[in-house]
Amino acid sequence: MQVLIVRHAPAEDREEFSRSGQSDELRPLSNTGKAKMLLNVKGLQTILPAIHRFAESPLIRAQQTAGLLASAYPNAIRETLPALAPDGSDSEVLSYLQHYANTNETIALVGHEPNLGELATWLVSGQVDNWMPLKKGAACLLEFLDEVEAGQAELCWMLRPKQLRQLAG
Repeated sequence: MQVLIVRHAPAEDREEFSRSGQSDELRPLSNTGKAKMLLNVKGLQTILPAIHRFAESPLIRAQQTAGLLASAYPNAIRETLPALAPDGSDSEVLSYLQHYANTNETIALVGHEPNLGELATWLVSGQVDNWMPLKKGAACLLEFLDEVEAGQAELCWMLRPKQLRQLAG
């Protein structure tokens, strides 16, 4: 099983959006963030032929990012995973992944920092830390060859947004 970890694309300014009186959970991607993410997705398509399933944070900016990704992988199943929200539970994400342990699926997890960097670090090393922070719109691919447990994932690659856009051509 492969696990693609993607941080949401750039969103609208936090302070400016807070003046609207709406919850930060509703803060959407900026137009620039959407445009950049579409290019990131094109780059991702050059190195990742299929995504079978998306698990995404319930926050709107992660949902929108997953939607842009899903437009390139239209047969993928999409679902909301509350454990991917800020302050979510890494162990709940691991339990989710364990449901698909015996598949050859590629599962994309779309969420936020610092959670995703901590999750990636834990899945690769078994250590609770953040050695693998992701910039907005960045992605990393992990692979579980045997059991799906913390410390058992192998890092295939980790790409910054600019690198993904360069792959797009």
